[in-house]
Amino acid sequence: MKPTIAFVNESTIATDDELKSIVAALQIQVSRDFARTWGKDADLVYSGRPANAPKGAWIMAILDDSDQADALGYHDITSNGQPLGKVFAKTDEQAALSLSVTMSHETLEMLADPEINQVIFNQSTDTGGELYALEVCDAVEDDSLGYKIDGVLVSNFVLPTWFAPSLPTKGTKYDFLGHLHGHVPALLPGGYIGAFPIPNTQGWIQVEPQSQSRPGMRKAGQPEHSRRKRRTKPKGKRVRSTAI
Repeated sequence: MKPTIAFVNESTIATDDELKSIVAALQIQVSRDFARTWGKDADLVYSGRPANAPKGAWIMAILDDSDQADALGYHDITSNGQPLGKVFAKTDEQAALSLSVTMSHETLEMLADPEINQVIFNQSTDTGGELYALEVCDAVEDDSLGYKIDGVLVSNFVLPTWFAPSLPTKGTKYDFLGHLHGHVPALLPGGYIGAFPIPNTQGWIQVEPQSQSRPGMRKAGQPEHSRRKRRTKPKGKRVRSTAI
């Protein structure tokens, strides 16, 4: 059964009309592009106020200022076990980055891994390798790598083939727009991916392209409740997000 994702507006700078247009474009992206490649679909609705969200819907909240250092958006799980996404419109504006791309990014990543517990193992030696977080937009998240749907800029995303090192490189497409030229951990400028080396003494690390230093990443700096930060804690010590 397809989930319903309700977008609610608690921002003072994002208008209802603007967000309605973005949600309409995201519905096309999810059902036409993402479902075809990842097999994950959803019904997206714009509810405006949180009280108007359908019962049982996953929530994507549009807020003003980030509640986590350096985060333009992230997705989490509420104390009731419901997926919850947060996007920060004013923080996006201050970073001169696209609100619609951040909304697209968090929507697709919440669909790909709503429980925030999926990883891909790449065995690179006889006794070791790397676990990579199943994040579908981080590697190609830069606004310049996105594409437009009805005039709305949305995020590029990797394909399942990016997480499959055994596939031959020649003729393989690794992201929706075909920019990547290799499987994980191949990255594009502005991208990154969470990795857990095995054997491990340091926990989760963030893999970035060489010489990359750019503020305002959508999941930079391991904010306290972000995916990578929550992964560093034992399950019983994770702090769940509260409802908006």
